[in-house]
Amino acid sequence: MKKRIIFIVILAVAVGLAGFYYYQKNIYSKETLRLEILGPNEADLLQEIEYVVRFKNNGDTSLEQPELVFEYPEYSVPTTDKTLLIKKSSEELGGVIYPGEEKSFRFKARLLGKEGDAKEAKVSLSYQPKNIKARYKSETTITTVIKKVSLTFDFDLPTKADAGRDLIFRLNYFSNVDYPIPNLKVTVNYPSNFEFIESSPKALEKTEWDIGLLNKASGGRIEIKGRLKGEVGEEKIFQAKIGSWQNGEFILLKEINRGVTINNPSTYVSQQINGSPKYVANPGDLLHYQIFFKNVGYEQLTNLFLIAKLEGESFDFSTIQSPMGEFRQGDNSIVFNWDQNPSLQFLSPDQQGEVDFWIKLKNEWPISDASGKNPLIKNTLYLSQSKEEFINKVNSRLVISQKGYFNDEIFGNTGSLPPKVGGEPTTYTIVWQVKNYYNNVNNVKVKAVLPAYCALTGLIFPEEQSSKFTFDSQSREIVWSVGDLKASQGVFGTAAPNISFQIKFTPTGSQIGQMPEIIGQAKMTGEDQWTGETIEGTSSGVTTDLPEDKLITDDKKTVM
Repeated sequence: MKKRIIFIVILAVAVGLAGFYYYQKNIYSKETLRLEILGPNEADLLQEIEYVVRFKNNGDTSLEQPELVFEYPEYSVPTTDKTLLIKKSSEELGGVIYPGEEKSFRFKARLLGKEGDAKEAKVSLSYQPKNIKARYKSETTITTVIKKVSLTFDFDLPTKADAGRDLIFRLNYFSNVDYPIPNLKVTVNYPSNFEFIESSPKALEKTEWDIGLLNKASGGRIEIKGRLKGEVGEEKIFQAKIGSWQNGEFILLKEINRGVTINNPSTYVSQQINGSPKYVANPGDLLHYQIFFKNVGYEQLTNLFLIAKLEGESFDFSTIQSPMGEFRQGDNSIVFNWDQNPSLQFLSPDQQGEVDFWIKLKNEWPISDASGKNPLIKNTLYLSQSKEEFINKVNSRLVISQKGYFNDEIFGNTGSLPPKVGGEPTTYTIVWQVKNYYNNVNNVKVKAVLPAYCALTGLIFPEEQSSKFTFDSQSREIVWSVGDLKASQGVFGTAAPNISFQIKFTPTGSQIGQMPEIIGQAKMTGEDQWTGETIEGTSSGVTTDLPEDKLITDDKKTVM
């Protein structure tokens, strides 16, 4: 009986210990600490979203040494933190989570990815229940799907192309995302047998373009020129991707594909402007277009029409001269008929023909945010099944105004008037004003030669321009280093950069009865950032005639 009692006691203690161990191990279930993330199920690209991490101790025991770890979705852009992994130490959490205590933290971010991507945020909270050595961890996640990517990305690519012929196509992109897209990059995968020739802007390794930061309502274009080879009827697939470069990885935002079918060309067309296939035009130029066409097929072509369609704000369509073509004002095209051009009536294999026309560019045309800047002139040629676009850039227009005055309010000139040999030297004010029209122009300078019988007095206005004003006593050349000029600077109501300086004229005996030149021709030069050309503008020299000074009468102009 005694042994049975001892056995029962030992069994009870063992059961008690096992129960206590089981209780200790399992009392801290997920229900003990409630951990959750609240956030949106869907979001647009780079839309700011907020995650609310909330936890509550639903048990009767204090939870000590808590540590919280929050992980933003991959490739997201945190707006409240600098890293994707955020740790909250025990001290930041108060050291203890008491029974019934509830806390929350907020984290904000913008999501990067393509449409339909699921972005997961994670949170974990580890802790140690009071009087228990073991640590526990609660974890949870939330997934947000990128619903819309307001980024336009598309090919401007023909559905058919001639084998071995130049192919020009474009990639257009435009952002309507409410937040700037950082580190944007475009990549292109070409089909087999595609030969890359050039692109604008220039490519990295022929396939990549760094766009950089793209703001809302901003966009651009990549133009690629190459040659495509293949069998007639063969389909070639072009693929392009646009995405953001983050921490050494490319995050895809959009991907597009476009197929092109190989044609069998029967004609080939090309053009020259003023004798050059890559002519860079100037405002006011007279352009002589020569269009060459050739039968590259195996059969004779008859009764052909060639159409040249001109596009560009700088064209002065009233000046078109085309003896062998008919100008149509509705679409600004010139039609060359076979009945007026014998080579279009019969074109044998390998035979070449030519037509031409003349047109002037305007000296000036309106500039707005949508047009006028960085001007292009385009001629699209249509012949049989062929269509070719030829695009030429147009230089900016630099204007330098050089004027002379005796009567002014800048320096107050003195001396003999009219100028007298042996009399007191006469001072004059020379005013330079510069204008730049259509493209950004860098390294702008104005130069003029000062005659030996004239000298500078050292007076310059405004004073801040004096550091940009130099004079070489050997060549007697004056140089004003204007610097960089933006498109439309000084025109259409904007302030024109200017400088005024005073010169002193001492006439010689050989100049009696004359109106000598007191400063030579002013020449303005600069580097056009759109065309890459060095361009210039000039203004005639100034004599003692001073036509701009209305107070100078005829008796004050001639040296005595």
